Amino acid sequence: MAEQKSLFDRLKTLFSTNVIVRNVGGKKLKVIDTARYQADGNPHTSKVIDRYGRLHGTRGTPISAYNQYNSFSATKIDLYTDYEAMDTDAIISSALDIYADESTLKNDQGNVLTIKTDNDNIRKILQNLFYDILNIESNLWPWIRNLCKYGDNYLSLDIKEGLGVTNVVPLSPYEMQREEGTDPEHIYMTTFIYEGPLGKGGFENYEVAHFRLLGDTNFLPYGKSILEGGRKLYKQLVLMEDAMLIHRIMRAPEKRVFKIDIGNIPPAEVDQYMQNIMNQMKKTPVVNEQTGQYNLKYNMQNILEDFYLPVRGGQAGTAIETLPGLQYQAIEDVEYLKSKMFAALKVPKAYLGFDESLEGKATLATLDIRFARTIERIQRIVVSELTKIAIAHLYAQGYENSDLVNFELSLTGPSIIYEQEKIALMKERVDLAGSLIEKKLLSMKYIYSHIFNLSEDEAEFEKNQIIEDIKLQFRQKQIESEGNDPTITKESFGTPHDLATMNIYGGKKSQPINDVEVPEGGWPGSGRPKEHGSTYGTDASPFGRDPLGRKNISKTLDVNLSPKYNYKGNSPLATENQELTKEMLDILNSMSSIKIKTKSIISESLKPTSDTEKEESNLLNESNLLEEM
Repeated sequence: MAEQKSLFDRLKTLFSTNVIVRNVGGKKLKVIDTARYQADGNPHTSKVIDRYGRLHGTRGTPISAYNQYNSFSATKIDLYTDYEAMDTDAIISSALDIYADESTLKNDQGNVLTIKTDNDNIRKILQNLFYDILNIESNLWPWIRNLCKYGDNYLSLDIKEGLGVTNVVPLSPYEMQREEGTDPEHIYMTTFIYEGPLGKGGFENYEVAHFRLLGDTNFLPYGKSILEGGRKLYKQLVLMEDAMLIHRIMRAPEKRVFKIDIGNIPPAEVDQYMQNIMNQMKKTPVVNEQTGQYNLKYNMQNILEDFYLPVRGGQAGTAIETLPGLQYQAIEDVEYLKSKMFAALKVPKAYLGFDESLEGKATLATLDIRFARTIERIQRIVVSELTKIAIAHLYAQGYENSDLVNFELSLTGPSIIYEQEKIALMKERVDLAGSLIEKKLLSMKYIYSHIFNLSEDEAEFEKNQIIEDIKLQFRQKQIESEGNDPTITKESFGTPHDLATMNIYGGKKSQPINDVEVPEGGWPGSGRPKEHGSTYGTDASPFGRDPLGRKNISKTLDVNLSPKYNYKGNSPLATENQELTKEMLDILNSMSSIKIKTKSIISESLKPTSDTEKEESNLLNESNLLEEM
């Protein structure tokens, strides 16, 4: 008997493959790519790695490989250090906040994360996991912000058998290392190495949720930060801003030129005279009371340093002139670098208040849609890792096979305009399809296939679902108007067919003939009632022998006042004993062909339509039709 593996051994095996595949019914498979190998591959099995792959490759001696590994770790730390410096900038910090805000919007029901599943138990378990254990409404915001900032975010999962994930602890990306392809037998097995203040240790793949922004294979096995594209621009922008500030501080102050008339002062005494005047006009310097030294921190000598020029002769006299400060003409360079920074961050300027001259909403709507697509890409990455946490949680609670993947997670879309455009596109398709059907230009098959892009199976499924919707509407209408539930009583009331049937049978709804076995010879008392003799025109009649007085009038006037017709049998009522005319036979035949709804027919019509019931026999099959007599 094979040795029973523990929960953690089974979790290790579960996440040691590239994707998780489960059969969800029939031949349908569902694949969960938690590590996103389908998009970017494994860096140890792919040759597209260039930049970082060369830094920690396995070629060469162990010493060189060790040095390359250290070089890679140092490079990663340098990147994170630059990202920390960039986060101190007002524009970049606001951009990261906007990314986190737009990615964690609540839907119309007030939920950040939407869970879709047809298993109510799984829905309750995942609802408890994300909202009660992980507190995703508060914690998802900093997780996504750190993900956008560093390109990586690590969560340590505390898993217990029978309970699942009971807690998560964020780990610093400075202290985490991801190792892939270390086991030759399991090239997709992933482990994590922690080296920080708590010491050094390892984690299995199922113990860590690694959020990473994939997209550039040069950064594998780690993610690429949102800020990476603006890292060089940020340094250039800082240098340009510093140069602008230094220029304004050093060159912007105004200078004054003092022209002092020295008259007939001997040349040897001019310097002494000018120094005395300068000392009288300068402000008192700032002296540190403790040390008695000039406080250079408050030394404004450079700003207040004016020019003193001695003049003599002619009409020259004492005068003071002002020299304007130099104007900084390179502000366009700062704006140029700032615009490139916005392009690298992919955040519309209007979001940060830098595009006040924007006229109308069309341009902002276009930018909003582009930014929404960027947010959707981040949300897909986050949902992929949240799915991994959910699978580990369900597996620890005993769910396996198709139940393990019987759910879908989604975050709320950030752009209302984007949603409105999708709705408008669908509306245009519906209007186009309705116009083609009304004008009878194209078939329904063509419309389903080319306008709505549905396959034949999908189109057939939708047609059957439309029939099911009509049945549901009929049931709701019966309950609302008649108080009758057709699925329980197997009968309908008040429909046009019911009213027509009642008219045929004298205002009473007859017993369905197909559900009642008629006894031989008919029911007792059935058939034509007995005829009784009439006393009209006799002495027994209350009106006498001649109630209308026709005989007396004919004798008096001798005129036949009524038109004379030659009836067959001398009376219109005599046709009962004669052959029926062709018109009456047609009427009777049409009445006999009226279909009467029976319980069997109604119950058959209320059954759900499915392909598995096509072979079952019912009253509507052509094989059940009676042969013509």
